[in-house]
Amino acid sequence: MPSNLAINTGAPRNVTGHVVSGALAAGALAAALNYNKYKKGEIAKQEAISNSLKLSAQGGVATGSAIAAANYMGKGNIMGVLTAISVGAMGVYAVEKVSEKLEERQRLEKRKEA
Repeated sequence: MPSNLAINTGAPRNVTGHVVSGALAAGALAAALNYNKYKKGEIAKQEAISNSLKLSAQGGVATGSAIAAANYMGKGNIMGVLTAISVGAMGVYAVEKVSEKLEERQRLEKRKEA
């Protein structure tokens, strides 16, 4: 049931398609920035790759949740908007935490080898 808060956001968009688009866009940007840092010797190759993959995933999650929120906004569903934004924020945070755990695991493995 639309409320008075409905905003004309156009036709509802495909969330899954935008997750892919967001991941590709964020990945392209992250890869370019990380490649530049790698070429300058500021970061290692593996760090550049890992960071690019992490930012790609986060970009996909953020874009998908934003599109879902806009779709709910078009219907005047404020709870849907808040839920989509919350899920997006939690998703970006989860990717960050998983990335940190993987980096820590790699550091520990390198110490064991040394």
